[in-house]
Amino acid sequence: QVQLVESGGGLVKPGGSLRLSCLPSGNIIDIHTWAWYRQAPGKQREMVAVSPDVRTDITDITNSVKGRFTISRDNAKNMVYLQMDSLRPEDTAVYYCYAKSVYRDYWGQGTQVTVSS
Repeated sequence: QVQLVESGGGLVKPGGSLRLSCLPSGNIIDIHTWAWYRQAPGKQREMVAVSPDVRTDITDITNSVKGRFTISRDNAKNMVYLQMDSLRPEDTAVYYCYAKSVYRDYWGQGTQVTVSS
């Protein structure tokens, strides 16, 4: 069983930055994909960044945050990060860490990010 715990959310002014962290616990050896999703009030959950194959450094970022958000992994620490720069009010959402193994999907509880002046 794998549990994911996000941290790093909070209130930030437009143009500011935040770094979200995802700390997994349990046996993550079978996880091959890491991603960050977000869900704004009244909207569907959407993927914002993905590391689709842990064997590579390939990442993909959704167009609405491309150039502003970066997903990264620290394999030595078993951490996954989402660096968010130039934040906008429309980035306000609950952000979720996601992991996929050959057996199932895993979700964290989410961390709130609010971008407001």
